Amino acid sequence: MTSRGLAALSRRGFLALASGACFAADTGGKGRIFPSFLQRFPDPATEFPILRLTDPDHTSFLPPSYARSVARRGNFLAYASDMTGKFQAFRLDLRTGQSRQLTASEDFHPRNFTLFGDDRYLAYCDGPRLIAANLAALRTREIYRMPGDSEPGFGLAVAEDAQFAALIEKRGSAHCLRLVHLADGSAAKLAEADEELRDPVPRPHRAAVLYRRAGSVWLANYDARQNYRLRLAGGAIGPATWSADGRTVLYLNYPADPRRLHAIREFTPDTNEDRLVAETSQFVAFSANADGSVFVGASGSKASPYVLLLVRAVRRELTLAEHRASDPAMVSPVFSANSQHIYFVTDRGGKPAIYTMSVAKFVEETASAN
Repeated sequence: MTSRGLAALSRRGFLALASGACFAADTGGKGRIFPSFLQRFPDPATEFPILRLTDPDHTSFLPPSYARSVARRGNFLAYASDMTGKFQAFRLDLRTGQSRQLTASEDFHPRNFTLFGDDRYLAYCDGPRLIAANLAALRTREIYRMPGDSEPGFGLAVAEDAQFAALIEKRGSAHCLRLVHLADGSAAKLAEADEELRDPVPRPHRAAVLYRRAGSVWLANYDARQNYRLRLAGGAIGPATWSADGRTVLYLNYPADPRRLHAIREFTPDTNEDRLVAETSQFVAFSANADGSVFVGASGSKASPYVLLLVRAVRRELTLAEHRASDPAMVSPVFSANSQHIYFVTDRGGKPAIYTMSVAKFVEETASAN
């Protein structure tokens, strides 16, 4: 697919298809309402109020922090759970606590799903198929099918303009970064390697995708003419994502010296400039609020297993709660669009469950990033 052809395809075309007969009205359990499991309690370390949203007797996940799970108006949350016996997607009403089943998939991938920017559609992988679901009517459309015996790898994201989805395919040790046009299902291969590719993140306002390749971070253009490794700071690299304006890459850096602290760093691809944002209390997962002024992170320290806020301007942290997750990377905290709440996952009460806290006392309200 040429860059001219990619540019000519529009979001309007997808929405036109989305409202037409191409969507199939399959049900198979979709639309069922599940009761609220909301439970409020004070955090044992800070006494700040926490609200548990899902039942810890079942496993529930949010997608990776670069994907979208929280509605822009803050009225609902999309999540994956196995409470029907196998993983499906659900819409949790944040006012009532009730959940509505959104999918009836044969092979739903619980970390490969994301809301569209308008909160009207959910993209997800059902085996080798990329599906779009209308959240109101629960109608679905197959957008793309992976070739041969390929299957989903780790990662699915939809660009902010809802024209493209970036996903990872794998077959054995071979991995491929694919760009799929959502209107017609056409697909372009942006990168491939005989090692793990994962975590594709479309660049805001630019035609490019950030992704992980083994232990490094790479950037591929939509036209596949450029695909290169970013020259980040030395040491191991943790989660990486774009700033809201798409100008810089925010990432966690783990220095080779274990006595040094994990740090949030910022890399500018246009100039190859890399600089320190702030050292952290050993973050292993993080995300920024809408204007990039505050970060929320999960510490990997066994002695201090906390969820924390980090204020960028002063490089100061505030402990919000214990997560005590068996794997701190699962916590993957994210902000609401207006920066007034955070959401995170932990198995502190049994199986992985989703929790939320208000941070309105500590973080100024922001407008949506998009």
